[in-house]
Amino acid sequence: MNWQWLRFEELGVHGLYDALQLRARVFILEQGPYLDPDGLDQASWHLLGHDSGGVLQAYLRVVDPGLKFDEPSIGRVVTSAERRGTGLGRQLMEEGVARCNDAWPAHGIRISAQVHLEHFYGSLGFVRVGADYLEDGIPHVEMWRGST
Repeated sequence: MNWQWLRFEELGVHGLYDALQLRARVFILEQGPYLDPDGLDQASWHLLGHDSGGVLQAYLRVVDPGLKFDEPSIGRVVTSAERRGTGLGRQLMEEGVARCNDAWPAHGIRISAQVHLEHFYGSLGFVRVGADYLEDGIPHVEMWRGST
């Protein structure tokens, strides 16, 4: 996987289009309608994973500390349907956590995880820090991972 770690301004129109298209396929077509572009993309880092053919297969964004949570926040974690079950999601999150630790070594990381993925995120060192809540009609839980 070829990883790119870019600020919003560095994505370019093609990178932004690819990211929004992958996010829309999963978050809107598969999971139901909601407003994906939420005003936080511009204040975020974007991690894109392209395959050897240049096709975007994995994506996440990291919202800067102080905008959503006190810590950096990983979100919009997505892999293409074709690559699910291959370990790419774990690889994506490990890369995202490493980038956060490099950028903000003294901070932990906070996420808003879908409840059914709590075990997956737990295996990456995240722990539940609150009760279940609904976000866009899907049960979520806030999770936190300390800095390393």
